[in-house]
Amino acid sequence: MPAKFTHIISEEQLDSLFETSFQRSVALLKHSDTCGISADIIYQLGEIDGEINVLVIQEHRDLSHSVAQHTGHRHQSPQAFVIKDGKSIYHATHYGINPKEIEKILNS
Repeated sequence: MPAKFTHIISEEQLDSLFETSFQRSVALLKHSDTCGISADIIYQLGEIDGEINVLVIQEHRDLSHSVAQHTGHRHQSPQAFVIKDGKSIYHATHYGINPKEIEKILNS
C-alpha cells in the first residue's frame, strides 16, 4: 500500500501531530520543493505503508523552526523524524533517511 501524505500547514496541525505521538508513532518529513535529494526521498517514502506528514520548508519556515525546538535537532532538509511520546525516536537527513526503517518503526 502506498504512503499517505498529509501536509502540515499550521502550528495547530504540528501541535496535534506531537499530541498524537503519545498514542502512536508519527512520521514527519521536512521537505524542500527546490532540492533534488528531497524530491528523491519523498518519492522513496511514497513506497512505504504508513502516513508521512510533510512540512514544505519554503512555505512554512516558522513551522520548520518549531520542529527544531520540539526535537532539539537543528534544521536541515530533507530531514525525517519519527516522533513517539513527544520525542524524536528516529532522525536522519539527506540520503541517511531510510524509508524501510521508518516503515518498520511506524508499524511496530
